[in-house]
Amino acid sequence: MGELPLRLAVVGDELVAGAGDPKGLGWLGRVAARTPTPTPLIAMALAVPGETSTGLGARWDDEVTRRFSADADNRLVVALGRADVAAGLSLARSRLNLANILDVAEQRRIPAFVVGPPPGSTAESEKLGDLSAAFADVATRRRVPFVDTFTPLASHDQWLGDLAAGDGTLPGQAGYGLMAWLVLHTGWHSWLGLPDDGGA
Repeated sequence: MGELPLRLAVVGDELVAGAGDPKGLGWLGRVAARTPTPTPLIAMALAVPGETSTGLGARWDDEVTRRFSADADNRLVVALGRADVAAGLSLARSRLNLANILDVAEQRRIPAFVVGPPPGSTAESEKLGDLSAAFADVATRRRVPFVDTFTPLASHDQWLGDLAAGDGTLPGQAGYGLMAWLVLHTGWHSWLGLPDDGGA
């Protein structure tokens, strides 16, 4: 990262907006707070609750473009949710949706970073695991950083307890803290060209 102000457009569902977090920070607010930058950081949560990757693919370009500036270091964070499973989308369709987003971002020279879907209800756990792995494969093939939030949290007591304490779907303070930790420790600082914050 140079001396330009940093603009992060973060597209995703209600998890990007920190829904269910009594502090209102979500994982994005916590990550932004632990990202010391030499120039101003603007992290913009562009969330649509319950959105599938198809819906995300249809809107991200227009929403992101209007928030970027020629005088900024513009970057894209794709935070994928769980709605593809509930909507019955095939893995092939989900893969294609993410591939299209990342390919257009690359064509426009927008550095991208992908955060995968976290675990939700146990009933959809296997399908969510497959979805997360499919998204990871798409990102990895394009050399785009991918944060697997599903595998580390699927049997994590604190995560599961946080879900159970709420509506069974949305995490609270503890859950969002765990997601933020995973993002911060999966290449976040190096993607931004910043020194790694070992204490994050």
